[in-house]
Amino acid sequence: MQKPIAEAFWDLPQDELLAALEATPQGLTTADAQARLRQFGPNSLERESRYGAVLQLLRLFSNPLVLILLFASGVSLATGGRVEATIIVVIVLISVLLNFHQEFQARHAVERLRAQVASTAAVFRDGKEVELPMAALVPGDVVVLNAGDLVPADARLLEAKDLHVREAALTGESLPTDKSAGDLTQGPHAITEAANAVFMGTSIETGIAKAVVVRTGRATAFGAIAARLAEKAPETEFDQGIRRFGLMISRVIMLLVLFVFLVNIVFHRSPFQSFLFAVALAVGLTPELLPVIASVTLAQGARRMSEKKVIVKQLAAIENFGSMEILCSDKTGTLTEGEIVLDRYVDIHGQSEERVLELITVNSSLEAGIKSPLDDAILRHQHPSIGSYQKVDEIPFDFTRKRLSVVAKPPQGDRILITKGAVESVFGVCTQVEAGGAVVPFDGPQREAAEATYKQLSSDGYRLLGVAVRLVGEQATYAAADEREMTLVGFAAFLDPPKEGVSEALEGLAQDGVRVVIMTGDNQYVTQKVARDVGLEVARIIVGAEMDRMDDAALAYHAEHNAAFAQVSPEQKNRVIRALRASGRVVGFVGDGINDAPSLHAADVGVSVANAVDVAKDAANIILLEKSLQVLHNGIVEGRRSFSNIMKYLIMGTSSNFGNMFSMAAASLFLPFLPMLPTQILLNNLLYDTSQLSIPADRVDPGLLQRPKRWNVAFIRQFMVIIGPISSLYDFMTFGVLLGPFRANEVLFHTGWFVESLATQTLVVFVIRTSGNPLLSRPSRQLTGAVLACVAAAVLIPYTRLGAYLGFVPVPGLLLLAIGVLTLTYLGVVQSVKTRFYRRHSVI
Repeated sequence: MQKPIAEAFWDLPQDELLAALEATPQGLTTADAQARLRQFGPNSLERESRYGAVLQLLRLFSNPLVLILLFASGVSLATGGRVEATIIVVIVLISVLLNFHQEFQARHAVERLRAQVASTAAVFRDGKEVELPMAALVPGDVVVLNAGDLVPADARLLEAKDLHVREAALTGESLPTDKSAGDLTQGPHAITEAANAVFMGTSIETGIAKAVVVRTGRATAFGAIAARLAEKAPETEFDQGIRRFGLMISRVIMLLVLFVFLVNIVFHRSPFQSFLFAVALAVGLTPELLPVIASVTLAQGARRMSEKKVIVKQLAAIENFGSMEILCSDKTGTLTEGEIVLDRYVDIHGQSEERVLELITVNSSLEAGIKSPLDDAILRHQHPSIGSYQKVDEIPFDFTRKRLSVVAKPPQGDRILITKGAVESVFGVCTQVEAGGAVVPFDGPQREAAEATYKQLSSDGYRLLGVAVRLVGEQATYAAADEREMTLVGFAAFLDPPKEGVSEALEGLAQDGVRVVIMTGDNQYVTQKVARDVGLEVARIIVGAEMDRMDDAALAYHAEHNAAFAQVSPEQKNRVIRALRASGRVVGFVGDGINDAPSLHAADVGVSVANAVDVAKDAANIILLEKSLQVLHNGIVEGRRSFSNIMKYLIMGTSSNFGNMFSMAAASLFLPFLPMLPTQILLNNLLYDTSQLSIPADRVDPGLLQRPKRWNVAFIRQFMVIIGPISSLYDFMTFGVLLGPFRANEVLFHTGWFVESLATQTLVVFVIRTSGNPLLSRPSRQLTGAVLACVAAAVLIPYTRLGAYLGFVPVPGLLLLAIGVLTLTYLGVVQSVKTRFYRRHSVI
């Protein structure tokens, strides 16, 4: 065998596939298997490099904002600010280690996935059946599968008897899938339609089979899931926003520092003092408290969410929640109860018929062996007493007939043969039908009516069983040949009902500006019915085979325009999510199965539930203690609250800091002395940052919680460029007051501007924190107290020994009054400009 089979092997004729594999139904020789093992490698999921964790940790330090903060800590240390340098380093380390811990969870998901695969398999080697380690399997091996086995590789069925396979690991569907050997109909088929193939990680529910291995290890469908989990997760909206913001700040800092340093050198000032002054400006412009502000804000959101039965594994997921625009969700267990129920029992005209319920209940209750989920649904349903029926015999289910019959003795009368099974199969053994209280021939109008009801119920999303009955005479045993000349009674219709309250939850998400997209392994009819029952508008249903003919741009377009996706594989779900993210959308995904793990890993927000498989919980960012869409609304609100408070710090800090730093840079051009000493700049920055630590506890305007919020670096930059110069204008007005009426010397100049700059850049938070009128939006007590305490410290420090040590002098009363007037008018101007700016950007 020269190369692995790349195409959909279930579509190939069996003889052609065996020829391509250079295999026979008798299996391989030991020598051939060993040669193939060397060529294809072991049948296992590849482990990561032992140095992967170290490299992952080092990558986190390459973030632009992290590098800026480390540079700022070095500057602080060089200027004697050991405490501030230590604080910055600790903040950076905590932030990096938290991110490392979050990414480290992906490796646990892969390890959990390996545990889902069988350790040994029954294989034909040298013409004999032997038990070998799963890792020793190669393409071309022939394996034997029995009930209870985990499928060890992707394989094509050569023989199968009564084979039911649980494929929840691939499709998410709880019902077992019927499998049989033989070629499929001509044309391409999705993996969910591969009735002649079995796949690694799925399990044999009933029956026995013999299959030829086609793909092993990472080449399997299951291996693709593991490979997705081992990949570095795509950058989330939060990560992208932080990175873009860091790049913007780094460019501004580099330009400002270079400009100030060169100008001071041109004016023949001390190169060392000029350098310290320039880098002090850099520290002043650096939002060094961003990691701690973000962490505290998100941690408080996580605490509030935990009180509402939502556990947050990764703090950044809260902010991503607030930005989420599209929520992709499986159907089973999220929109529906996740449990099949008997919903209807009808005659051939679709009218309710109690006799159908009675007969099918007798059949299921007397059936021997392992009962199917449909049998369980029948027996759970309220039904008439059948205890007086006595079982006589049973004709077991097989895949050729697709029926199961029992012979029973009712309380009165002769023995009856009750048959249930696939509708077409039951039709084939019926010659009569019960209609209108009479038994009439099953032909002409009656057959047309039965077929019309069958098609209508199927298109409505029901799973159907036909029910038929026949009087039989007494005999020793009964066989399939006795299933003849039967009377059709009607149909039993099953569905997975919608969850209680899901319609209201979906309506709430729509009001939040979040679109819900269904992605399921079930067929399009079931998907359409569920969408209709829960009130979800679906313009089009796209099946897996149709998806394969679309490019990513088309997929994203349809997902954004009310499409639902049916009969999709894990890889196809993952592809939809990546396509949506590539189109610029912030995407969430809800899932609880192994098949959902790659999509949970790839989404901006991966949401799982407490009773999900371990692989899904490891890959998720958020765990719901109860599987309800309603709690997602709470998460979205918390995310938007956290985002708004983080943005308060960013736009306030960058605009006011930029204004003050720009003022310092400009003042250094015409003043014969530095406008503020480096140590004074760092103290100004420390007091300012301390006052901002209360922002995470601040209130948020209700209007800011109604729509998804996105990182917009252009918005931050424009706000900084517009509001910053206003701050600088008032700084220059302060310079005029200091140098004019008060004829301030160097020391008084430093002191006066220190007080004014700190007052304006901290008090402006009351204006910026709301999109409306600050007099109508009440800040939190913590924020109010912290800001006023900071301003008080700025006023009082010049009167203390510490102030004298730092080069300050007491401020005259009239100067304090002038600074107060300037500050109040500054806040009024910022409010006016902010209102117009926010209105232009549709914030209000």
